[in-house]
Amino acid sequence: MGAGGRMSVPPADKKAKSDVIQRVPHAKPPFTLGEIKKAIPPHCFKRSIPRSFSYVVYDLIIASLFYYVATNYIHQLPQPLSYLAWTLYGICQGCILTGVWVLAHECGHHAFSDYQWLDDTVGLILHSFLLVPYFSWKYSHRHHHSNTGSLERDEVFVPKVKSGVSWTAKYMNNPPGRVITLIVQLTLGWPLYLMFNVSGRPYDRFACHFDPKSPIYSDRERAQIFISDAGILAVLYGLYRMSVAKGLAWVLCVYGGPLLVVNGFLVLITFLQHTHPALPHYDSSEWDWLRGALATVDRDYGILNTIFHNITDTHVAHHLFSTMPHYHAMEATKAIKPILGKYYQLDETPVFKAMFREVKECIYVEPDEGEENKGVFWYNNKL
Repeated sequence: MGAGGRMSVPPADKKAKSDVIQRVPHAKPPFTLGEIKKAIPPHCFKRSIPRSFSYVVYDLIIASLFYYVATNYIHQLPQPLSYLAWTLYGICQGCILTGVWVLAHECGHHAFSDYQWLDDTVGLILHSFLLVPYFSWKYSHRHHHSNTGSLERDEVFVPKVKSGVSWTAKYMNNPPGRVITLIVQLTLGWPLYLMFNVSGRPYDRFACHFDPKSPIYSDRERAQIFISDAGILAVLYGLYRMSVAKGLAWVLCVYGGPLLVVNGFLVLITFLQHTHPALPHYDSSEWDWLRGALATVDRDYGILNTIFHNITDTHVAHHLFSTMPHYHAMEATKAIKPILGKYYQLDETPVFKAMFREVKECIYVEPDEGEENKGVFWYNNKL
């Protein structure tokens, strides 16, 4: 874990789980947000319109090249190879478009430029193209950043307490059940969250990202939810017209496959950033913003770190300073590690292995036994 050591999986010597995963500190840290910020070079907080747009243009050029090759050459392949080629295209194009999604996410945080109107315009266009309601998600995601680590107010992947675990969890806590859970989570998780708030915090009534009257939003935000919905409807209409002209199968291959990959990575990245046996969660008696922001973990996705604009391996810094442009996040992460010490969390476990470990070991949270630190909760797996 940075300056305090890394969270890693030791050699397979059948140690107890408590020896494998070392919990990170949960006490109030001996540093302030201001002290962390002072350790970061000032230029890291400067946003550049040309530089921000250069990433958008680069990603869109790569996506266009993939589209050109796929639509001009895949149909020339014999049938078995064409199926494989479309699958490969969907994966590669989906990775590039995940990077585009991240750039729109930058806009939602006002990290793209110094102009809010420009950030919102770019974010609305990019996110709508990926069927994401830009303003709707922007505001719910802002709630997440304001309440990270809170059992009552966090917005996404909120851990369950033992009493809230579904009766089906006992029967799904086995290898086949975990595979099914991951398949459903990675394919349906994102649309289910947008439409029905699945895995989100509970509200006193039905919450939906497409509903301007949803309890997620304040009265001053509701008009912009209509704009988000209009963006989604415009793209859906364009897809309908393309289906009429080119055929539904063509649209599913060119657009549907990559979108499925984007949605899967979005859920996986968010899940692994906020779900880990070593991470604490807090109830209202213990939670404060800084400790909550530190209750996240950087992950290593290999070459995908670069393709995803380092949202994967600089997430701790992102939660501390969400308006910082992504192209400064690596430098900022390096600068804050000595200050954070053991509060900085990096897990380099291979992603495929980590997602199976977390879906196995992170089912519900419980406080430690005894009266001390009753408001601090940890994942438990004793079903």
